[in-house]
Amino acid sequence: MTDDAALVRERILSEHADLLGTTADCAEAVAAGWGGDATADREAVVPPLRAALERSGALGRLPEMLSTAARALDATLPAEPVAAPPYVVVAATGPVVRATFPDRGRLVVEVRVVRVERGGDGPRYRRVAGGGADPVDPRDLLRVSFR
Repeated sequence: MTDDAALVRERILSEHADLLGTTADCAEAVAAGWGGDATADREAVVPPLRAALERSGALGRLPEMLSTAARALDATLPAEPVAAPPYVVVAATGPVVRATFPDRGRLVVEVRVVRVERGGDGPRYRRVAGGGADPVDPRDLLRVSFR
């Protein structure tokens, strides 16, 4: 991880722990509907997770992480980020927030609340451990990189 990515990661963790927790809670609620600890159906992951994030208000708050990154880097964003592509997408692993910073490249912030396991029967989607009495540590969910 680059120094810039590490700086952004720490700033997001300190300023958006509640948002990361809400995202984890949304994934927990979605996984509760799978009828087991995993599902092979991507459609049982992405649309329900996006809907849960929207209902909770988290989807609309995800672009705030880009503003936090810009402040941490003492940089400006080329445009005001919104909770839609290209800035925010909900992938099978969770929300992904992206923006390009001149002189640094494309910042990619992933909140990985679902693990994709590949096997002979195709992919299986499994909620990242935690929830209930054993909450997930936001540090385990957050990936930050420049590409």
